[in-house]
Amino acid sequence: MDLRQIQYFFALYEEGSVTRAANRMNVVQPALSMQLAKLESEIGQQLFHRNTRGMAPTPVGHHMYKLFRPVLADFARARDQLMQTDGELSGHVSIGLIASVAQDLLAQVLAEYTQTHPRVTLALSDGYTPMLCKAVTEGQLDAAIINQPRRQLALNSHPLLSEDFVLVTGPKHPELSDSLKVRDAAGLKLALPTRLHGLRDILDSITQAEGITLAPELEVDSINAIVQLVELGTYAALLPRIAVLSKLADGRLRAHTLVDPPLTRQVVCVTHPLRPLSPAAAAFVAMLERYAQPKSSLVPRTLDTRSKESR
Repeated sequence: MDLRQIQYFFALYEEGSVTRAANRMNVVQPALSMQLAKLESEIGQQLFHRNTRGMAPTPVGHHMYKLFRPVLADFARARDQLMQTDGELSGHVSIGLIASVAQDLLAQVLAEYTQTHPRVTLALSDGYTPMLCKAVTEGQLDAAIINQPRRQLALNSHPLLSEDFVLVTGPKHPELSDSLKVRDAAGLKLALPTRLHGLRDILDSITQAEGITLAPELEVDSINAIVQLVELGTYAALLPRIAVLSKLADGRLRAHTLVDPPLTRQVVCVTHPLRPLSPAAAAFVAMLERYAQPKSSLVPRTLDTRSKESR
């Protein structure tokens, strides 16, 4: 078994077709098929079944892919760093983010990062915290930006952001004061994520400790859908400021400070303890942190001042 055979195996696993896998690896189909046959002979087990749709991995094939995925990821990172000799960042970066961070911040970060580091390729995905942590553990992601879990993780964790939730309302919502007690906000017509969502878990853990029950009229896990509902109707929502910064800035939404108790979340970057971030990945995380920190703390104050002046 050698590295080239493993790369052929990965190409066929991910492409599902000998033709596409051969094109991806820039070899003729018989050469790829021969190397995979040698690999199966050495392992002593079949890695793929042929069907009408192409090549489907066997259970052994799925297991092999899972075992070697972090190995190939480590190889790619090491190769990129060794080949980087001119000081300009290069290579491939794969980052996962929770949707509430990606919602209103990611496009700005991507615009600057791709312009500053044109030789770096990026793969970004959003998802729930448990799924993203699993992807980091298995080597699918270089790092993940997540809500800080309540249980200890077997991953390195670096704090990125501490921010408050705010009560968000739209132009059609009845007028509210700039500051509200959480108990009063809980009695409004709320749209919140479901109990499967990380943000809801944070909200419930804080409010239940204070004897407050959140009973939203609508539950939906899409942050984008919640924001649109609030903007277009009379729903209110409890969301992190960072998820609605642009709509607060242009006046399409209003933010109301929540007190008694304050609702706060911690956002962290998790990485594998045995796989340090490449310079390119570290630069992306640093840029994301730079965009998040000042805006989350400074923009809302300016908006609150404008809101008072307009009344």
